[in-house]
Amino acid sequence: MEQIERIQHYETLLDRIAPVLENLEEALDAFEGIQEDVKELAAYYEDDDWREDFEADEAGKLPADLKRGVLSEDGIYDVLSGHYALTIRLLDTVSTILKNR
Repeated sequence: MEQIERIQHYETLLDRIAPVLENLEEALDAFEGIQEDVKELAAYYEDDDWREDFEADEAGKLPADLKRGVLSEDGIYDVLSGHYALTIRLLDTVSTILKNR
């Protein structure tokens, strides 16, 4: 690889890497910031209160205009399992990066 071509190649890599790292840092800050919320949501889902709220919704006892995505078994389960899967992925990614250094 000639000098100019080499510089251009590595400049392209730098231009691709820098914004990804910046976005990842912002996303990790946000991810770290929701950990207590995730714990609280999981506790609610595993609690009798969630079952009571779910049953009230099924019986039509809640206002029709009430946002109730949290009462969707699939919705809340998908979010919590997605959180877990993403956490495992982060661990795998970090492990791979550290092994390859």
